[in-house]
Amino acid sequence: MIMPPQRKTSSFAWLVAFFCAIFWVVIILGGLAVLIVYLIFRPRSPRFDVSAATLNAAYLDMGYLLNADLTFLANFTNPNRKVDIHYSYMYIELYYGRSLIATQSIEPFSAPKAETKLLDLHAVTSQVRLSELEIQRFKRQLMNNGVLFEVKGFFRARSSFGGLLRYSYWLHGRCTIMVTRPPNGVMVAKKCKSKH
Repeated sequence: MIMPPQRKTSSFAWLVAFFCAIFWVVIILGGLAVLIVYLIFRPRSPRFDVSAATLNAAYLDMGYLLNADLTFLANFTNPNRKVDIHYSYMYIELYYGRSLIATQSIEPFSAPKAETKLLDLHAVTSQVRLSELEIQRFKRQLMNNGVLFEVKGFFRARSSFGGLLRYSYWLHGRCTIMVTRPPNGVMVAKKCKSKH
């Protein structure tokens, strides 16, 4: 029986195999490090909420232009006991139906571990044109003493794990609020969601 001649593995093949092995070791160790950080810190998403709202004025000028004055208390909650959160590039939009009626930027701030930050925001709307459907809905809601607005917030958040690790992401908050008719309109119902 004749044995075939043995071929020697080339240096290039050994080099590629070595780099593949190193690559997979780095991937496995990186995944293990992420798992350990998660198990130690147990990070949870911050929450955006509207705690209170006051509708000071709301009326239609010329029958189709909305003027409104709404004050609301925005609540930023950090539910983490081991993670600080810094908010930057923040703005809030106020909608009536599908119409954007006001927008406001917010100065950056930090929410320490397991704390809540409350911000008093004031939205004034002047001469915003509404669609025919929105005009009819607005008149009906004023008569029924329950006007619906939508507050949308867009925030750049950075979570700090200890002092070494940082993780940045976008946070989107959305609250539908119902307020009674002005001049002493108060919030009577709300539904809020926050997501990455």
